[in-house]
Amino acid sequence: MLQSLHINNVVLIDELDLDFAQGFGVLTGETGAGKSILLDSLGLVLGRRAETSLIRKGTDKLSVTATFTNVNNPELMTLLSENELEQSSEIMIKRTLNTSGVGKIFFNDQLISAKLLKEIGKYLVEIHGQFDNQGLLNPANHRSILDAFGGLDKQVNACMDAYKAYQTAKKKRAEFENNIAKAKEDEENLTHWVKELEQIAPRSGEMDELQARRQELMHAEKIIENLNYAYSSLQSSDVASALRSAQAGIDKANNLVNDKYAPIYEALDTALVQVNEAIEEIENASSDISLNANEQESIDSRIFALKDLSRKHGCDVDALPEILLSFKDKLNAISLGEGGLSELRKEEQQKRLAYIEAANLLHQSRVATAQKLDAHVMAELPPLKMEKAKFITEIKSQDEAHWSENGADEVCFTVSTNPNSPQGALNKIASGGELARFMLALKVNLVQNSALATMIFDEVDAGIGGATARAVGERLARLGQKVQVLVVTHAPQVAALGDYHLKVEKNTVSDITTTKVYLLDEASRREEIARMLSGEHITDEARAAAMQLMKK
Repeated sequence: MLQSLHINNVVLIDELDLDFAQGFGVLTGETGAGKSILLDSLGLVLGRRAETSLIRKGTDKLSVTATFTNVNNPELMTLLSENELEQSSEIMIKRTLNTSGVGKIFFNDQLISAKLLKEIGKYLVEIHGQFDNQGLLNPANHRSILDAFGGLDKQVNACMDAYKAYQTAKKKRAEFENNIAKAKEDEENLTHWVKELEQIAPRSGEMDELQARRQELMHAEKIIENLNYAYSSLQSSDVASALRSAQAGIDKANNLVNDKYAPIYEALDTALVQVNEAIEEIENASSDISLNANEQESIDSRIFALKDLSRKHGCDVDALPEILLSFKDKLNAISLGEGGLSELRKEEQQKRLAYIEAANLLHQSRVATAQKLDAHVMAELPPLKMEKAKFITEIKSQDEAHWSENGADEVCFTVSTNPNSPQGALNKIASGGELARFMLALKVNLVQNSALATMIFDEVDAGIGGATARAVGERLARLGQKVQVLVVTHAPQVAALGDYHLKVEKNTVSDITTTKVYLLDEASRREEIARMLSGEHITDEARAAAMQLMKK
């Protein structure tokens, strides 16, 4: 709910602090006193366009701060999360604007854009009257409003699930179809590429092996020369004979001291074995070295062929085996494609029919809900002096091009104000006063399912009085039992039913005019309502009538 509003340097307001309460609040005052300034100020913190003409004359900057408490709208919390804003049950919005047209917007001390503020504002307060059409007046919202009124969450969710499944199957079929079409275009090339790659038969890691072998062949002569040198060194120095002699000496020493030097003997024995193994390994390595020039040419030729194919297919040499498999898969898809495509088309059709069934069930529920809503709204109209008006929720089934996860329905609240008048969209047919009363009749019925905590009605009593104004006040009071309601009114019958009463006054001192707002006590309320009944000169009769009106 709207807890407080601080206004600084807005038109006739120099500085003003307003506190609001839960329930039904009324705002009254003489014409021109500044009631619209309050709504303009509130509009600023809800995302309305900021204009420098609102800055109080003689000052260089305006500011408006609004505090909202007990905020628990799930959709608003999702919006805040998506924009990395604090998710709190208490929200403070401050907006400033200077004479250069430069302004700032703070959401709980975080800077935000005007566009985001407008998105946030629609979840905090709904204003009916002078502001831009939103909420109930926007046909784009009528479908979700109808669904909320009927409690159609189960049907809506089922339709959403069916639509997503249908779209997934549709996308899968389309992608498969495109792949087959493209594969057919490339079939001749694919066949050639597969044959070409199969002839080469590339292996992963083969290039490293070829490069290593090529390096070996290039230096074969030097390698053999060095191996031979190592072999002759071991043979010529008779390392083995020296080790055996050393072993004999150690053996004799061991006989004298009971094998004390056995570890030395074993170490020499191990060395003798390793020397013999080394000589054998050198012999084997020498025999493995090839001086065949043809082998090097063959390796060079294969390296060239592999690199050529890698350039041709735009990949690394090691990726050629995977490229070959992918080409084979595409060729296989062509041969098996029609069968697979047939299955995907069948699945798509099944999902389509399931969506149609879910959308039809949702449509039927909406039709039944619309009849219920229409009857409830129509029941509210006669006391509001609109007994000749008609409210009809129109539901039109759309073609497949306009299907969505919300079904195939276009929902629009339509009205006619007279028996011979055509039905038309709510926001285009009704006049200002009629529109406010239609909104009231709707809101009385929709409030049970509304996520909004605050509703403001501006000039809801325009052009009415007497019993009709009283009926309007009674409905506003009923709304105030469910949500916070604030009404700008000129009707004493409406003002008398408020839970609390704010009065707007304009005062001029030394040619400086300012607007002030006062919270009225019981006696002051009676005087204000009496003024509204009789005008500038308040009579005892007017005071008595005011007291009678204030009896609920």
